[in-house]
Amino acid sequence: MPLDYLLRIATTPAPTFEEGERAELVSRLWSQHGHEVERDEVGNVLVRIGPKVGKALVLASHLDTVFSKGTDLTVRERRGKLTGPGLGDNSASLAVLTSLLGMIDARRLSRPLWFVANVGEEGLGDLKGAKHLLERHAEEIGAFVAVDGYLGLAVTKAVGVRRYKVTFTGPGGHSWGDKAPSALHALGLAITGLYSLHLPQHPRTTVNVGEAKGGTSINSIAASAEFLLDLRSLDAVALENLEEQARSTIEGAARTVGVAARLEMVGDRPGGDLQSDALLRLARRAAETVGVEVRTAASSTDANAAAPYGIPALALGVYKGGNAHREDEWVVPESLETGLRMLRRFIELYQDRPIV
Repeated sequence: MPLDYLLRIATTPAPTFEEGERAELVSRLWSQHGHEVERDEVGNVLVRIGPKVGKALVLASHLDTVFSKGTDLTVRERRGKLTGPGLGDNSASLAVLTSLLGMIDARRLSRPLWFVANVGEEGLGDLKGAKHLLERHAEEIGAFVAVDGYLGLAVTKAVGVRRYKVTFTGPGGHSWGDKAPSALHALGLAITGLYSLHLPQHPRTTVNVGEAKGGTSINSIAASAEFLLDLRSLDAVALENLEEQARSTIEGAARTVGVAARLEMVGDRPGGDLQSDALLRLARRAAETVGVEVRTAASSTDANAAAPYGIPALALGVYKGGNAHREDEWVVPESLETGLRMLRRFIELYQDRPIV
């Protein structure tokens, strides 16, 4: 059954900020399981089952993918694997979650259980859906599990992320007739400076310029230029220090060239302690029942949104695959059934021994 859902979900477009079509599909599928489906203000899809009293275990899979609306989403079979854009991240997780919802007998639950298909996890979505859910319902939630990633992987450390859109502006002019400063010159100096910053190896800290553009023609002095900057660290202090150094580097490049610089924060993913120890023990016990060994990792996922609230959280993978964020992303179809059985067992263990 997860495979049937996967094919329908994966071929329904869901770019970040444009998840509506896939959200409608998931709403219909979840309604067909006989549950009341809610849609909140930002576009999250939510089903709440089990007792009305007690704190809920949340299972959340993000709706969005990194691919634009016009991408060919055809799913192809090759050598026992399925391939297609966004097939694994996060269509496969949504398919497993949808199958699981159809299997759960709400009358046998001792604790509330919420299923969430949330918006805005990828790119500049900045965990929009997960942040909104936690902001509204933190007091009702006992644990948060982002169903996302590869089978056998549990994200237990939240990597903090700060993202900026950096814009340089100047007077512009003709490449021969004017002597104005170039915004692209400042952009080049800033990027060179950012990649020359000394970064600590421990805790791991990174800098990345993911996009850059500017200018209007080959014979025009660039009046504007911009880039998107991604700063990450496992340590909040290291991230703050990096942010200060990056700002100083960018402003220094602008002064050197003689143009203006503007920094606009476009992403702030909280890092910190996910308090995941108890959830990880349950995940490992559940994985053992299907012959899977769980290893841990640090990453930025929807689970990050739970960190500021002190709510135990982790991200748990439920499929075998690879090439995430590429058009040739692949999934082993049989692995979805394994992930489904593991996740179902995880819920059973949590119901027997809730961590709150």
